[in-house]
Amino acid sequence: MPMEHEITRASLALKCADALLITAGAGVGVDSGLPDFRGTQGFWKAYPPIAKLGLSFAEMANPTWFQKDPGLAWAFYGHRLNLYRRTVPHEGIRNLLEWADSLPAKYFVFTSNVDGQFQKAGCSPERIEECHGSIHLLQCAKPCGQAIWDAGSIEIEIDEDRFRALPPLPLCPQCGGMARPNILMFGDWAWNSENTDQQSRRLTRWLSETVPEVAGKLAVVELGAGKAVPTVRHMSEHLAHRMKAPLIRINPRDPEVPDSFDISLPLGAKEGILRILAAV
Repeated sequence: MPMEHEITRASLALKCADALLITAGAGVGVDSGLPDFRGTQGFWKAYPPIAKLGLSFAEMANPTWFQKDPGLAWAFYGHRLNLYRRTVPHEGIRNLLEWADSLPAKYFVFTSNVDGQFQKAGCSPERIEECHGSIHLLQCAKPCGQAIWDAGSIEIEIDEDRFRALPPLPLCPQCGGMARPNILMFGDWAWNSENTDQQSRRLTRWLSETVPEVAGKLAVVELGAGKAVPTVRHMSEHLAHRMKAPLIRINPRDPEVPDSFDISLPLGAKEGILRILAAV
């Protein structure tokens, strides 16, 4: 369908909504200046030192590095932590959250991103599920049973030439072993899911209790969720179908939607959000 027609359909869906579920993948952060790790070449462009090692994102994002080469592991995750701390979320995210907060049943965010950008943009910590964890939380790399703790007090200094994190590296306060981000990595059997599990229970209660009791009309807005790791796309489609809600998919590369009554916008997250809100 013509773009303006789809924008109009999306704005009408939001006008009719009493609650908004925002789902988001990595593409939502591109407009904030965050790197696009799409494909090995995209990852190597963001991290040239890792390109020299010939490691893909999946190979690098593996918990075994915290045991066999913690200096390299923390160079990678420390660089990302420093980057996310510096990054300012784009106005599309901030405006959408502000608009959604005015709805009768407000909103909830479901994201595979670990960067904390939604919270920086104003999202309540009680209204988000980070299904892959958060880089702003730490856990023991073993793990030894120590609870998750906040990463706010740590600073990671990196030798960019050698791409090594300089000591002291973060350690577990209980056993003194190596600490790692509380992120679900590839081949990860040691991830502590406690925080994400609590978030998931809050999302379930919001969908099953708050939305039906307070309002009833839900809309789903999906931002920058690709097909490579389709966790967010599957969640968007599942919940939109279950709740009989319109799905608005904003994605410049993979905008296809499962049903004709869903809405497809082949745009970046920032442009898509701002054009829809301007028409609401």
